[in-house]
Amino acid sequence: MVMNKLIFFELNEVPTAIVDYYIKIRPKSWLARNFNALNKYETYSENKGHLSPWNTWPTVHRGVPSDKHFIADFNQDLSEVDDEFPPVWKILSEKGIKVGLFGSLHSYPLPENVEDYAFYVPDVFSPHYDTFPKNIEAFQKFNLTLSRMSPRNVDTSLPIKDTLRFVSNSGKLGVKLKTFKNLGQQLIEEKINSWKTVRRRTYQSVIAFDIFLKQLKVKKPDFVTFFTNHVASSMHRYWAASFPEEYENNKYDTEWIETYSNEICFAMDQTDQMLNRLGKFVDANPEYKLMITSSMGQEAVECEPWETQLYVKDLDKFFKYLGVTNSDDYEILPAMIPQLNFKVAGHLANDVKKKLDSFKVNGETVKYREQGKAFYSVDLGHHNLKESQIEIDKILHNIDEVGLTNMVIEDKSSSTAYHIPEGHMYIYHPSNQANPEYDSQIYSCDIASIILNNFGIQRKEYMNKTELISL
Repeated sequence: MVMNKLIFFELNEVPTAIVDYYIKIRPKSWLARNFNALNKYETYSENKGHLSPWNTWPTVHRGVPSDKHFIADFNQDLSEVDDEFPPVWKILSEKGIKVGLFGSLHSYPLPENVEDYAFYVPDVFSPHYDTFPKNIEAFQKFNLTLSRMSPRNVDTSLPIKDTLRFVSNSGKLGVKLKTFKNLGQQLIEEKINSWKTVRRRTYQSVIAFDIFLKQLKVKKPDFVTFFTNHVASSMHRYWAASFPEEYENNKYDTEWIETYSNEICFAMDQTDQMLNRLGKFVDANPEYKLMITSSMGQEAVECEPWETQLYVKDLDKFFKYLGVTNSDDYEILPAMIPQLNFKVAGHLANDVKKKLDSFKVNGETVKYREQGKAFYSVDLGHHNLKESQIEIDKILHNIDEVGLTNMVIEDKSSSTAYHIPEGHMYIYHPSNQANPEYDSQIYSCDIASIILNNFGIQRKEYMNKTELISL
């Protein structure tokens, strides 16, 4: 039996420190006005080793740490892990709970029982634009194309065909007139201050939220997810501009700091508007509770301006030096740069692995992971290379010869903040009692169990047996 319907708002990588900072500088915001009425928890990711959203969100969704689910890269084959440690939306759907999913990581491909869902829009790293219902494909294709075009520097051009198809369907999909007015104002501001093109990443989330909210209002499923990365992206790039005092040796100049000092706040402003609209929805529909959650957080790390980063420019050239001479024998899969994810024809897998084992940049072996037969994830992105000596099979090559390039980073941003285990979970309902303090710390592995418990579903045997909070 459904107890509370849940809106699971996945606010990627935002730590409690950013929320505390935001409510101080925006005392009239929805977050500030409702902060005392939120049930507040600091979350902690149990994952060992390198933390990334592609391994911490599966921990939240599946209730097990990364040394059990082994999800480390986008678009790896998840068929086995889905059977052993299914995501919470799959468990709920199979128990007859009506689910709506929008953008949660590792949600591609569409499930076989997708018609049992209220709606299902996979994450932005999906290799295809399939959605349910099908009319959202116009947005998803537009969204995926923009994301592929602007992985590091923002590409100010627009894919004409995909843009026109999306715009012609936008009203039916739920995109608000106010959003288009704000987009128009954004384009005007870009003409005055070209650096503001960096805000286009945030506006992709704003458009997505409009579409999500219409689906929520029309279909009112029992459990919905909405994932957004726009604040995380801004924190990585511009923490050193917003909080320059947190660095012993801040190497960014005054002009850069002044230019980008408000970007985290701008991203949080858009988040607050989303939460304001969701708060009004919950007020009008008190059978719902709003859960605002991250899988981890960020904090300042010592850094320097990045003038360049190493990426693949010519795929055919690059794969030729990996021993793949036919472009039909490799497939690029979407990934969060600086990763390069790809599959190769099975008969070439061993030779490609040997080439990757010998792949060095300036004498340093390039790291990669093999995710099943013939699937590889290569970590590029070497920054500020004064020289670029590429070695494959103990043979030296110049950078152009192997299809690589040192891409100029337009905003000179580096990872000025990076991942920490501590994140957040805030729960809103108009019946909540005022409490300015954080209630406790909870493990991210327990979040899936908390959700299942809310719907009267017993947690899986492999999940933690810790005492759960009640929603």
